[in-house]
Amino acid sequence: MRQGLPHFIRLLCIASFCILLTGCINTTKDSSSPSTPKSASNNTSANFSDLLDSIWAYEQSGSSDDEKASKIPNIAPAKLAADAAQYQTYIDTLQAFDVNTLTHEEQITHTIQLYRLHNYVDEYRFNAHFVPLTSEYGFHSSLLNLYYRFDFDNNDSITGYINTLEDIPSYFDQQISYMRQGMAVGQVQPQAVMQGFEASVAAVITDNVIDSPFYQPFIQLDRDDAALSELKIQAMQVIHNDVNQAYQRFYDFLVNEYIPQAKNDIAVKTWPNGADFYQNRIKHYTTTDLDAEAIHAIGLTEVARIRSEMQGILDNVGFSGSINKFIQFLRTDEQFYAKTPDALLKHAMYLSKRIDGMLPQLFNKLPRVPYGVAPVPASIAPKYTTGRYVSPRNDTQPGYYWVNTYALDKRPLYALPALTLHEAVPGHHLQISLAAEMDNLPNVRRSTYISAFGEGWGLYSEFLGKEIGFYETPYDDFGRLSYEMWRACRLVVDTGMHVLGWSRQQALDYMLENTALSEHNVTTEIDRYISWPGQALSYKLGEIKIKALRTKAEATLGAEFDLREFHAAILAHGSVPLTVLEQNIELYIQQVKGQ
Repeated sequence: MRQGLPHFIRLLCIASFCILLTGCINTTKDSSSPSTPKSASNNTSANFSDLLDSIWAYEQSGSSDDEKASKIPNIAPAKLAADAAQYQTYIDTLQAFDVNTLTHEEQITHTIQLYRLHNYVDEYRFNAHFVPLTSEYGFHSSLLNLYYRFDFDNNDSITGYINTLEDIPSYFDQQISYMRQGMAVGQVQPQAVMQGFEASVAAVITDNVIDSPFYQPFIQLDRDDAALSELKIQAMQVIHNDVNQAYQRFYDFLVNEYIPQAKNDIAVKTWPNGADFYQNRIKHYTTTDLDAEAIHAIGLTEVARIRSEMQGILDNVGFSGSINKFIQFLRTDEQFYAKTPDALLKHAMYLSKRIDGMLPQLFNKLPRVPYGVAPVPASIAPKYTTGRYVSPRNDTQPGYYWVNTYALDKRPLYALPALTLHEAVPGHHLQISLAAEMDNLPNVRRSTYISAFGEGWGLYSEFLGKEIGFYETPYDDFGRLSYEMWRACRLVVDTGMHVLGWSRQQALDYMLENTALSEHNVTTEIDRYISWPGQALSYKLGEIKIKALRTKAEATLGAEFDLREFHAAILAHGSVPLTVLEQNIELYIQQVKGQ
């Protein structure tokens, strides 16, 4: 999974620097008011380009070029309402545009812009800003990466950092106000997934300001002068008087109000208009018109198929017990677990370099940007997922493959090869970096991440490892199947909990029964699905579509089929809805046949 959050949380975070951003492309920010889009009756590519520029400028308008300016976004109710109204205006203009006057690439951009803008408006319409956190993450943790937005070799920029810190209290107060509005109407995260969440807030509060994560960039400076010394003193005062107090108020709110008053119901359908919201999330995350019942049925079919493949591995290694006995063996035998965090990271690094050398078998173009391997930050690791990809924050930095080193006895080595392929290469790093380097595409295309495409590609990347012999042992291959089973189970448990009446325990039992994931991993995953409804459906449905398109291309092209060219066609247009991907592959097939 790439590092990301629902837009309703990203929208309330520091959108210009937060690591939750997709792509993180450096662009010139226009802080002026949005221009009125030209009439769609004047349909030309030039007018369409002007409209794209207007939308992009509006989206970036909260980020000032003034180095001393605060980077905390305006999330006041009036601003959110104005944004939703402006995005609806853009939707109306785009929908009135005659797409037949556009090039193929512009038509894709038109579709993606509508997809994005509809999501902004939909989440506001469903009051998703009342719930600005998931079981893993929230607005408070996004701020820990605040300093990446500033140049600490520049005192004006440092002043901007301090000014931003000063705005954190009012920002937190507005977030808490939204959460209280959610409590009043029953739109809250369930109590079960919030237990212990306050620890991620408490971890930031410290009596010794020098230990604060907000002061760390000052410690890393290798220069000193009178002006900088004064800025350091100011920063200490702001962190002590403003930032710590804001985090303390949020902690007290969680412990004394939010968590105690949270509901036991886990289904998002119990929210106001919750059933409609869940169907809306299905459409957004899967880019399909499937309903929960259809997705649930697909999941059950996939689970049965994968269990059959798992049985084949048991037969291969001569294990006479059941699949569940084999899973228990994998969960408890110490040979499958690293002894130290460093050992786990080193194995992830080895796997990363090993797959790097195999990529030319699969691709004729590779990204310029490198990636590193790093542990999940300790402050969020206990409730965090197994691993994630974090996009480069700008074009001078690498991407990062995060590996969770918390609770080593729950991080099996046999699962690490599949995780590496998914999060690093040929998965998220390769796909996202190639999209970011497509200079012929507008900013919105290079920075947009569509979950069904990106996560479908990540899961397909795990499958590619099987084809090129990346999995060195039957246990590694079982780890791959367990990861595929994990994604298939998501189709069952996500829809089960949010629509079909499943309990949290029922979902936990189902995942433990069918995957080799540890109980700790299963618990954090189930809580993620509860708190982030619909997103987990994108992986398997996206992978199914990519595999189906490959099967069609192979059958149609026969000897003319080239796997590297097929992958190039999949990735050539960046992250796209599955309907657009299908059209792109149809065009690719026609072009090859025409040759």
